[in-house]
Amino acid sequence: MAWLILFVAGLLEVIWAFSMKKSEGFSLLWPSVITIVAMAGSVWLLAISMKSIPLGTAYTIWTGIGAVGAFLVGIAVLGEAASPMRWLAAALIVSGLILMKMSSTS
Repeated sequence: MAWLILFVAGLLEVIWAFSMKKSEGFSLLWPSVITIVAMAGSVWLLAISMKSIPLGTAYTIWTGIGAVGAFLVGIAVLGEAASPMRWLAAALIVSGLILMKMSSTS
């Protein structure tokens, strides 16, 4: 269950990153509210997952999901560049996440 909670925490990180971008420097109300609520939820779920997943593993996976998710949302929704080098970087992050999960004892 902790892994599912950690995954949802990572998804909330993607949501807050996207809504922060859309908030235009916290000058728009609803994207700003979504950012704050998603941030709080993401950190709360991360804390819950850390009850049974080691700190280094949980934090690495949480930030990795956020980074790769934000990368994908940037390409799919915001029209950001999808160069081969950026895809390679994302693939390396995912590889690291898989290795981190495989090496976890929880």
